[in-house]
Amino acid sequence: MTAFLATPGEGPPSGTVPGWACEGPGAGGKNRRVCHAAARLEMGSLWEEFNRLGTEMIVTKAGRRMFPTFQVKLSGLDPSADYVLLMDFVPLDDKRYRWGWGWGAMGARGLRPGGAEPPPRPRRYAFHSSSWLVAGRADPAAPGRVHFHPDSPAKGAQWMRQIVSFDKLKLTNNLLDDNGHIILNSMHRYQPRFHVVLVDPRRDSERFAHENFKSFSFPETQFMAVTAYQNHRITQLKIASNPFAKGFRDGEPEPWCGGTLSPPRAAAQQKGRGAGGRAAPPLLPRGRGALAAVAPPGFPAPPFQPLAYPPGVYVGAKPRAGPYPLPPLRPAGFSSAATTFGYGQQ
Repeated sequence: MTAFLATPGEGPPSGTVPGWACEGPGAGGKNRRVCHAAARLEMGSLWEEFNRLGTEMIVTKAGRRMFPTFQVKLSGLDPSADYVLLMDFVPLDDKRYRWGWGWGAMGARGLRPGGAEPPPRPRRYAFHSSSWLVAGRADPAAPGRVHFHPDSPAKGAQWMRQIVSFDKLKLTNNLLDDNGHIILNSMHRYQPRFHVVLVDPRRDSERFAHENFKSFSFPETQFMAVTAYQNHRITQLKIASNPFAKGFRDGEPEPWCGGTLSPPRAAAQQKGRGAGGRAAPPLLPRGRGALAAVAPPGFPAPPFQPLAYPPGVYVGAKPRAGPYPLPPLRPAGFSSAATTFGYGQQ
């Protein structure tokens, strides 16, 4: 990352400070209570890892939170002054993208992970692996919105005391959203921006509005807005690093329909043998609820083991009581002489 910390009228320091950013050199004329403000991006290494793959953020009609969450550590504020913190999102270019592959000129239209343009190459045609490709010009810009941190306004001492997290921010693609979420266009690239605004107590504070704020951008937080993840590596990384994705990581492995029952369940099935040695319908094995048939009396079992659905139990990963009594589940066309579920009619 090449972000740097700078004060008004000065260029970047001789040794760049990883994870820190500000407006950049020449940001003069700022109020002394904001000119020395600095912000450090938290979880910078995680952001970098996503950026190398090409970060994607889900947008939905109802609104979806960002992951990684945008968090910063502030310094250089006036402890006794009041500040408002807010975020907005700006398009990175005037293009719309698609995720695809095919034949084309090497390096002609694709994007490298992280959004970097590929270097010029000889005009050779070869097979593209899956990547982001330019699909056309950008859609009309979505209504511009800003997200205010819910603790705003607050004293500088409070902002500097702890990490500032924008975990309530949500992204949506609903142009008619009335919940205050950030509206973005799917398949477009965006750069989040963070702003520190001084609450000026002067009556004519509007005259000094351009002096009372400072903006911060972190290149590693750029992302593609999508309605579903396109790059499977992004999906895997989000599952591995998101604490709310625990169920995807360490869910117990469960056999599919027709798989081997665990020893305790197999023993329970043996105890359920009826008169004449005919086995009772087997218990519902743990699995993902594939469809199965109930064999009528006297008919041979199909190649796979048929399943009996216990009444009042959902067919899912694990048996659980339903919220209301369920009717007996019988296949369509079921009769005492034949069944059409799983094997042919008699």
